[in-house]
Amino acid sequence: MCAPNGARKTKADHPALPLSTGELADCAESILRAGASIMHVHVRDEDGRHSLDVDRYRAATDAIRDRVSNQLVIQITTEACGTYEPEQQMAMVRDLQPEAVSLALKELCPDEASELAAKEFFLWLSVEGVMAQYILYSPQEVVRFARLRGKGVISDNRPFVLFVLGRYSDDLTGDPNELEEFVAALDDDTEWAVCCFGQTEQTAASMASAMGGHARVGFENNLLVPDGGTATDNAALVKLAAVCQGDRRLATASDVRNMLA
Repeated sequence: MCAPNGARKTKADHPALPLSTGELADCAESILRAGASIMHVHVRDEDGRHSLDVDRYRAATDAIRDRVSNQLVIQITTEACGTYEPEQQMAMVRDLQPEAVSLALKELCPDEASELAAKEFFLWLSVEGVMAQYILYSPQEVVRFARLRGKGVISDNRPFVLFVLGRYSDDLTGDPNELEEFVAALDDDTEWAVCCFGQTEQTAASMASAMGGHARVGFENNLLVPDGGTATDNAALVKLAAVCQGDRRLATASDVRNMLA
């Protein structure tokens, strides 16, 4: 997976950060050639701020599809970024009906009182064939995720989760050694990927491959190559992650759909 822009970075962070629909289409083409099969997309408003606007997502999706057809799974985000409430996040997804979506469990189902609305939404995703990925920030959240599955709040037969390393560290750099604790708390029938903030991103990607998981890289979480230099673009980070896979075959978008759809 590649997460090329995120909700917060700007061109001041990196001039190759893709923000416009045309830039997202260019990025999609380059990361596809580099080995990506899923593109995790954020859109921005006219002032460059994080947006969950349906029309902006439709325009971005159309631009990417025009460029790469169905060769990438396009995953949109529901990230609140301190702006959106769960009702707004879920309403956007219902209106847009994307192929794939990422969902922060702590945003959409933060407590017991929110479980019923979350259960209805998660079931709707399954019925409509929207490929869901649940974002988990700690091993404790992995344990809670399993508990919610047991209660029927999450009904996916083969759920897909993303472990996030380093989001709450002092220096925004993940510790790949924490990955083992995440995996140990996970149910065996769950597919997982990891993303890692900072320069340790590629180490985490390599460890995930060795442990049978998947990896998400890109400018949303990291701008650096392992030696501390700045990556030229998102495709450079995807290429490095592809090399990390060793003899393991890279997934295509068709593989992803067969595995998770």
